[in-house]
Amino acid sequence: MACNREWTDVDIAGQTLKIRCSDGVELIGHRWPSARRDTLGTVVINPATGVRASYYHYYARFLAAHGFDVITYDYRGIGLSRPPQLRGRPYDWHHWGERDFEAVLRHALDCGGGLPVSVVGHSIGGVLPGYAGSAPEIHRVLTMGAQFGYWRDYQAAHRTRLFWKWHVAMPVLTTMFGYFPGRRLNWLEDLPAGVARHWARSRGHPQHRQAETDDSQVLDRFAAVTAPILAVGVTDDEFATTAAINRALGFFTAAPATRVMLSPADLACQGIGHFDLFHARHAPGFWLDTLLWLRDGINPWPGRTFD
Repeated sequence: MACNREWTDVDIAGQTLKIRCSDGVELIGHRWPSARRDTLGTVVINPATGVRASYYHYYARFLAAHGFDVITYDYRGIGLSRPPQLRGRPYDWHHWGERDFEAVLRHALDCGGGLPVSVVGHSIGGVLPGYAGSAPEIHRVLTMGAQFGYWRDYQAAHRTRLFWKWHVAMPVLTTMFGYFPGRRLNWLEDLPAGVARHWARSRGHPQHRQAETDDSQVLDRFAAVTAPILAVGVTDDEFATTAAINRALGFFTAAPATRVMLSPADLACQGIGHFDLFHARHAPGFWLDTLLWLRDGINPWPGRTFD
């Protein structure tokens, strides 16, 4: 899509955006132009595994109302970027980072008028910048529950159940169907076979397969990210424990990282879990707080940091 920085009053759906990756795969996303003439920069939102980009549209519109151009998009194999036939597609997390996020980030940088480009990453979306060649140009990163889906890092009380669900049942079903039929099970969205197997075999490391780039190249890309990271977790998240968050951050060796662990009580909630922070109920609280980081680089929760 050609660059267009003209402001228009868009609804929750945003403006449709089509971005072609280096291997020819076309991604479908949306853009919300800043509601301010003095745009602060661009924010790219990276979804979690198996979550449609539309889940983040309310947060995207919120950020646009507060001065950012915002881009959301579906990874290849998900939502609007799903091909007619998903069976047998080899797409995995490497493709999502090296090709999909890289293409969207490059678009944001090329069309951003020289203004800063920051990233909000949910779950695996907070890890994917480490795979992208253009990631050294990122201005700032905010992650929520970012981790590799490594079963040993799950909360102890839920580890056995999650292991059988995501690391036994998921790969078995993927082998049977040629993709993971998550939608019919009400277990997130359908996933390409490569993504399902990548997660199922995760060992908490960026390199999990015989990839087109070797281990040293992948680790070098993670180490090339220098943008400051604010990594947010919540105490009732079964996946993103302190161990899981620290494991992911450990590969961003050149990026100054601040770690924050919030409780549901901090946000006046009974429960949050892995997904709730992007619900619109958090607009007057948590969402407003995130602006301090994205706009000013200030940690809104200095009393909730951990090592």
